[in-house]
Amino acid sequence: MKAIASKRRRFGYRRIGVLLERKGMIMNHKKLYRLYTEEKLDIRRRRGRKRARGSRTPMPMALRPGERWSLDFVSDTFGASRKFRMLAVNDDCCRENLCLMADTSISGARVARELDALVRVYGKPACIVSDNGTEFTSRAILKWAGDNDVDWHYIDPGKPQQNGFIESFNGSLRDELLNEEIFDTLDDARRKLALWRYD
Repeated sequence: MKAIASKRRRFGYRRIGVLLERKGMIMNHKKLYRLYTEEKLDIRRRRGRKRARGSRTPMPMALRPGERWSLDFVSDTFGASRKFRMLAVNDDCCRENLCLMADTSISGARVARELDALVRVYGKPACIVSDNGTEFTSRAILKWAGDNDVDWHYIDPGKPQQNGFIESFNGSLRDELLNEEIFDTLDDARRKLALWRYD
């Protein structure tokens, strides 16, 4: 049992029991579990990564345009199964899409640059809502939010309904464009996204 557990460190006692049975060592599962715990072969649970919590104050209502923005990513493919991602930024009050930017890789620094460009055009929002994705919890975004004095609210993990406006927009985007069109290149995808957004 120790030899198998040292080779296959992520196997639990049941899977080790199957391998022992293959070698002709058959025993009751209760006895197997007792020996497994006595030898301290338990699998160490992997801890989840720490997620940024953002502001703990209640999320303000979007009563005026430009007061609260929502951000999210959508992904699709072009060409021979090459993946690309789209950053969608919406104004929660008037439900207007402010930005629909596509690229093969979008880092936190790139998101911060796009937000700077949007602030120049639409003004600074009081609050931004997003999920806990790595791009939104990066140092670049935390620095951007601090420098621009913008409250950043992170929704709870596994609760997309807390960011319902952008999720609704993503559903429309997927239903009306992404599921209907085939993109040949990234430039083709950007052109079709711009036409759809304008429409």
